[in-house]
Amino acid sequence: MKPITNNFSQTERAAIKLIRSVIKTTPAILLMASLVACNNQQSNVSTEIAVPVSVTDIKPGSIEKVVNTTGTVVASKETSLSTQTSGNYHLLNNPRTGRPFALGDMVEAGQVIIRLEDAEYENGIAIESKKLSLEISEQELKKQQSLYEKGGVTQLEYRNSEVSYTNAKYSYEQAQLQLEKLKVKAPFKGVITSLPYYTSGTLVASGTTVVGLMDYSNLQMEVNLPEKYIAEVQNGQEVRIMNYTLPNDTLHGTVKALSPAISTATRTFTGMLSIDNPELKLRPGMFVKADIVLARKDSVIVIPKNVIISGQRGKSVFVVDKGTAVEKKITFGFENQNEAEITSGLNFNDRLVVKGFETLRNRSKVKVINQ
Repeated sequence: MKPITNNFSQTERAAIKLIRSVIKTTPAILLMASLVACNNQQSNVSTEIAVPVSVTDIKPGSIEKVVNTTGTVVASKETSLSTQTSGNYHLLNNPRTGRPFALGDMVEAGQVIIRLEDAEYENGIAIESKKLSLEISEQELKKQQSLYEKGGVTQLEYRNSEVSYTNAKYSYEQAQLQLEKLKVKAPFKGVITSLPYYTSGTLVASGTTVVGLMDYSNLQMEVNLPEKYIAEVQNGQEVRIMNYTLPNDTLHGTVKALSPAISTATRTFTGMLSIDNPELKLRPGMFVKADIVLARKDSVIVIPKNVIISGQRGKSVFVVDKGTAVEKKITFGFENQNEAEITSGLNFNDRLVVKGFETLRNRSKVKVINQ
């Protein structure tokens, strides 16, 4: 029997051949479609796998509004001590150490650090003679007073003895002041920061600088603050001071003075901070960071900034509710470098996602791995 295709034209035979080919490949296409459907089903199942996260319960917290600034601290008191007369140089011993005063030694107010010797100068003052004259004039005054009370001398004689005593007293006190010029004393309690070396007994001239002294138990710091804070920064506000060499220590101070003028060049205003440094941990000249505390809020919602997601629609975080991650839009109140107050979007006792939130979507299934 002849094939049926022999009765058709060439075009018709080609069409019949194509139909047969489609019929043969249909089972394969159906099989592939089934496999694709299975794969899609498996993919849909995989998206339902719970994402592991860590959460923390939101509790009432505290946060401060601060102004961050930096600057260099300087000593509250600083002076250079010079000789008031010429003389032979002698550096005295420090009673605390038993050795001559040295750089870094603490001295008390009025303590003698250096003594000068000049025999000719001392003899010219003649202090012993003036002391003796004072004693004699004092005795004479007492004698004249007794006689005057008994009517034995006139008032003029008594008054003359008062004048003699007063002159002798002033003369003796002046001699004492002159002798004090041979001593170099600390005018306040402080630390020796400069001590030029002179051989003992060397003649030094009047006006020679021999000691540098600082009191940095209290430090001062000038800062420039942004114009926008001029109505918020006030005298007496608390200041916290940090330095990179003291990572575990925070010193405290206050705002001491504020300029009412704003610089047209920098749009800042000047402030002066007073810093308590009783243990001398900070040194004059150190560069420090200062936080001026403008305000404080207690019993509010405070969360770490590193869990906040920023997007085109604003800021949000995730909380866990019945095994599901729920995205919450939030708004800020006070904030600092690491934390933010949340004024809307969260409630106390919400379970805030703090780890694993990076891959979450709203309504994602989650598994809490730790509290």
